[in-house]
Formats: sequence, C-alpha cells, structure tokens
Amino acid sequence: MSSPRIYTVSELVHGANRAVEAAYSSVWVEGEVSNLRIVASGHAYFTLKDPASILPVAMWRSALARLRFRLADGQRLRVAGRLGIYPQQGKFQLYGERAEPAGLGALMLQLEQLKAKLSAEGLFAAARKRTLPLWPRVIGVVTSATGAAIHDILKVTARRCPSRIVLAPALVQGDEAAASLLSALRRLQSWPGVDVIILGRGGGASEDLWAFNDEALVRAVAACPVPVIAAIGHEVDVTLCDFAADVRAATPSHAAELVVPDLQIAARRLVDAERHLALAFRRRLLDERSRLELAHHRLLGQRRALIAGPRRRLDLLGRRLRAQHPHQRLSDLRRRLAALLARLGDQHPRLRVLAARRRLDAHLAELGRLGRHLPSRARVRLSRAAGALDALSPLRVLARGYAVATDARGHALTDAAALAPGDLITLRLHRGELEARVEQFRPERVDPA
Repeated sequence: MSSPRIYTVSELVHGANRAVEAAYSSVWVEGEVSNLRIVASGHAYFTLKDPASILPVAMWRSALARLRFRLADGQRLRVAGRLGIYPQQGKFQLYGERAEPAGLGALMLQLEQLKAKLSAEGLFAAARKRTLPLWPRVIGVVTSATGAAIHDILKVTARRCPSRIVLAPALVQGDEAAASLLSALRRLQSWPGVDVIILGRGGGASEDLWAFNDEALVRAVAACPVPVIAAIGHEVDVTLCDFAADVRAATPSHAAELVVPDLQIAARRLVDAERHLALAFRRRLLDERSRLELAHHRLLGQRRALIAGPRRRLDLLGRRLRAQHPHQRLSDLRRRLAALLARLGDQHPRLRVLAARRRLDAHLAELGRLGRHLPSRARVRLSRAAGALDALSPLRVLARGYAVATDARGHALTDAAALAPGDLITLRLHRGELEARVEQFRPERVDPA
C-alpha cells in the first residue's frame, strides 16, 4: 500500500488558487455590501452577502477610482472580477474590477446611449460653452429649498460679495425630480435680470442623482439663454447635465465661488490696476513730451534752415542798397573830398613856405651854434654865404615890394593867359596874403623893336 502524498500548506493553497482562478476567471456576483473598509492605501475591502452566504471582496484603488458612485454599506451591488485565494491568510475572496448598483445595469446602458446621442448633436461641444459674467446682478439657483446646497451657496455668497439670489425650489431626488427641476429652470429663465443659473444638489448614490440625466432637462440646460453652472453631487459624481452645462463645479460651494466675485480680491486688483494705470499714464506722458520736444527742435532746425538762406540774401541786398543810397554815397564822397583837401592842403605853397622857413630857422640856429666854434676864417666864409643866401631868399624879394601869385590849387602863376576873368588868386606879400579876383586880362605887350 503506497503512502499518501503530503502537501505543504503553500502547495495546497496555490494549487487551489490556480484551480479556482481557472474555473472562475471572470464572474459577476450580486449581493449586499457590508463591513466596508477603505484603508489608507486607497484599497477597499468589504463583504457581499445574501441570506445564505457571504463572499469577501477586495477592490484595488485603481478599480475603485473608476466607479461612478461611492461605496456604502447596505448597497446592493453587482461586482465583476475573478475568484482567488489570498495565500497569506488562505482566504477565499473575489478580486473586484468593476461594480454597479444592482438593478441599474440596463439603465446604465441606456444612459451611455443617450450620452452618445446628445454628444453627436453637439450639446456637449466645448465651442458652445459660454463664459460666466464677472459681476452678475441676479443669480438664479435651482435646488431643494431645504437641502444643504442652498445653505452652502448663501454662506459663500455672503462671505465673498452679498448678491441677489433667486431660488427656484425643486425636487432633486425621486421619480418626480426631473419634471420638477425642468419646471424650476424654465421659471428662472423668464425671471427678469437673471444673469447666471446654478443647478445643483448635494452628494448621493447614482440612483439619487438619476434625475439629472433626464433628456429633457439636459436639453433645457443646453438651450438656456444664460450661462448654467452644474454643481451636482461631489466631484466624482458625473451626470449628463454636467456635460451640457457651461461650467461644471465640484460642489455647490465651489459653484458660488465661481459665480460670485470676491470683493477683497477685486478691491486689491482695482488698486493694482489704478497704480499700473497711473504709471503707464506717466510713462506715456513722458514719451509724448519727449516726442513733442524732439519735433519742436526739428521744426526749429527746419525753420532756421529755411530762413537762413533768404536772410543772408536779404542782408546782402540790404548792404548793397545802403551802399547805393544817396546819403551813403554823399557821405563817401565827402570823406574822399576831405581826404583830397587834406592832401591838397599839405601841398599848398603857403604851408610849404612855412615849413621851409621852419627848416631854415633851424638851420640858421644850428649854424649860429656851430659858428661860435668855427675859426675866424671859416666864420668869415660862413657870413658871406649867409649874406648871399639871404639875398637870394624869396622873402627878401618880397620885402622889396614884390608878391607871389598862386591859383586856387596853390600853383605859382607865371602866365596871365592861364587865368580867366572871375578866377580867384592868392597874393603872398612880405607880410600876409591877399585874396583877389581877376577882373580883366591883358595880354603881354610885345616891343616892336
């Protein structure tokens, strides 16, 4: 009799794991969630149960992030994954990869088909999205009058900038929610002065948010004449109204922050803008002043260049005109006449005689001085020469009663024919001069012998 095969714990667990994985590599399991635990690493551990059995489930963080709803105890889920055995604990469990609320499988398929249809029509296109107004006068809100969403919006609005809020109350959950939301949205569209509308509610399961996937409501959001902000559930919750809205907010509080300006930030921006504007104005003023001064200097340069040539020609013509003026010409002629008269005066016989007399007197004085030192014989010769010179002097001739006649130019007269009646003559006597006028001309008599 052969002995039985002995397995180690690891061999048996891994063998069983391979057998289970081969038989149940892809399964869907439906049950109620209990003992839900999400650890720090982001993985989720819970139990699916029915009235007869329980099944441990492990769902890694990556699979959990793909869910469109939030796990909670008491939910009835359909979980897709593979069966296996966790070796460290030898525990039989399901490794969940996908999950959806039980009973919503057909609805989810219908939702995806509606989403594709509306997207093909362009209702979700980014090109049709509108920007939010900077300072809305009236903010419309479509939500429950008693829910947390309206309280969050009012709280944020009061903190940032008190604004006028118009609430159109509506059901946000249940079979009548879609019609109630559509009616409230249409009422707000006709409200005078509404600049923007917030459509929202707090978080919840997928079935709680299902009214926001209604086709009529989605089309009304896309066709709304004013921008619409969708603030439905939490950030992980996505509905068709989120795609159709102009802006999607993570929460109702976030929607209020997007639409209501912050007065403090706006005041700081206004102060900064005022400062920048003042600096820009001063820089522009300095630039324009520099340009003006440069243009002024260039204009002056052009003016000087244009005026300089004509001014030089005008000065030249002015000098020429002044030179040709009768007064100027008369003045020049007077100066020339004065110069000629001065030269003529230097040549006058009277002046020449006076100059000769001064020279003679000087020579005589010098001779007298030298004569005192001469010997007797030389002194006798000098005395004789002086007597002969005195006898020949014109002054000696004048002393005997003769006179020297000169014409107006100072030339000595030797011929009466050189004069005409009326001419002025000057008579030099031994003492003094006489001015005379010719009255009659007598030609020289010729002796007949």
